[in-house]
Amino acid sequence: MRIDDALLGKLERLSMLHIDENKRDDMQKQLSEILGFVENIATIEVPQECFEEQLKNPLRADEPRDAHIAQDVLAHAPNAQENFFIVPKIIE
Repeated sequence: MRIDDALLGKLERLSMLHIDENKRDDMQKQLSEILGFVENIATIEVPQECFEEQLKNPLRADEPRDAHIAQDVLAHAPNAQENFFIVPKIIE
């Protein structure tokens, strides 16, 4: 894919960046190279065996649980009351 001036202008507005006129040609070349690299990655054929269930990493079940972390942290706080830290008043 070729990056032309119109597309670079749109990217410039989207990213809210200003590209100097003397750097525009270099930026267009670099972005074209990046897109070419991504297109090359998209053409790589991956064997179907890579998607089999036994080849995946075993993951733990994502189940919510109460780890009682809040109580452990508050137990080490200098001042705590009713699940809140007590700090000195700094604004009058």
